[in-house]
Amino acid sequence: MSGLQLIVGLANPGAEYARTRHNAGAWFVETLAAEFKSSLQHENKFHGLTGKFELNNHTCRLLIPTTYMNNSGLSILSLAVFYKILPQQILIVHDELDLPVGEVRLKLAGGHGGHNGLRDIMAHLNTQDFYRLRIGIGHPGNKDRVADYVLHAPSKEEELSIHHSIADAMKVLPDMLEGKMQQAMTKLHSLSK
Repeated sequence: MSGLQLIVGLANPGAEYARTRHNAGAWFVETLAAEFKSSLQHENKFHGLTGKFELNNHTCRLLIPTTYMNNSGLSILSLAVFYKILPQQILIVHDELDLPVGEVRLKLAGGHGGHNGLRDIMAHLNTQDFYRLRIGIGHPGNKDRVADYVLHAPSKEEELSIHHSIADAMKVLPDMLEGKMQQAMTKLHSLSK
């Protein structure tokens, strides 16, 4: 297993969604692209913004689907098939209601937890066996308020905490790229407490 080949940041397209909690996954990919001076270009055949970067002689592709969140799987499958990337070589970065703001966790597989982006990705890839980087956005406290909550911008303090958690995740990027996922998980969980 050769580590990660693709990092995907989930989001909704359009300026009106850019700063919303649901776009936290895209914030991670944008941060990564800026760090490695990788430009993200729109590619119609992949239904998204794509780029790539290199670290320690390891090249990894970046993707932010420009479909709506609940159609994310189409974009990911298109790129994965084209470049022959296996699901286990993909990291999906997404907002996570079940983690407090400022926490970030890495895991392999599992359910979708009601996240429509993950639900669609599982349907398209026909597996749950991909890595997820879960960026905590907190929970509004009532499930009836979730849809409204994720489609609104966090407070300034929350946004700062989310960006701190993204910075923590960036620190374990070398391990993730090399496929040292257990090591990355352990380090990340000690950073993000």
